[in-house]
Amino acid sequence: MKIRTCLFLLVLTAAATALAAPQTSKTVAPRDPEIIDAQGYQKLLEQNRGKPMLVNFWATYCEPCRDEYPMLNELAKKYAPQGLKVVGVSMDDDGDLILMRRFLARYKPVFPNYRKKAGEDGDFRQFTQTVLPSWNGSLPATFFYGKDGRQAGHMFGEGPRNAYESAIRTLLAPGSN
Repeated sequence: MKIRTCLFLLVLTAAATALAAPQTSKTVAPRDPEIIDAQGYQKLLEQNRGKPMLVNFWATYCEPCRDEYPMLNELAKKYAPQGLKVVGVSMDDDGDLILMRRFLARYKPVFPNYRKKAGEDGDFRQFTQTVLPSWNGSLPATFFYGKDGRQAGHMFGEGPRNAYESAIRTLLAPGSN
């Protein structure tokens, strides 16, 4: 009887210890978006040649960007099965990294996001010139690329959903480049 009682107390103690131990989270913390510069952007375009693509430049300090982002996530979900690749590029500075993390955690994008490389204004101008020479860096800015990898259009400022859907349908249309 003593052995059973000792064994029972031992099992009970082990169970209590296991329950009292701090539990480790099963979820993995999201990684920070990869840093991208002008050359990285060109590489991204090359890697996705053959797929219609929408690239949206946004920042947490940009109210129209924040308003538009959930719609872009919905469009990414809707059109991904048809082959549309959506990519986000945060133009936030490194000092806004915590805000960017919270933003992404809140909206849970289904598409990859990058963030611009920190640097001097000259680096920023080089980056925007790579995307579109006439772009002054205003946000939000969205660029549409055909399957051939060439820019098929752009939208500056918050765009209405129907304008996005029209541009996307054009990119996805049979025979479009």
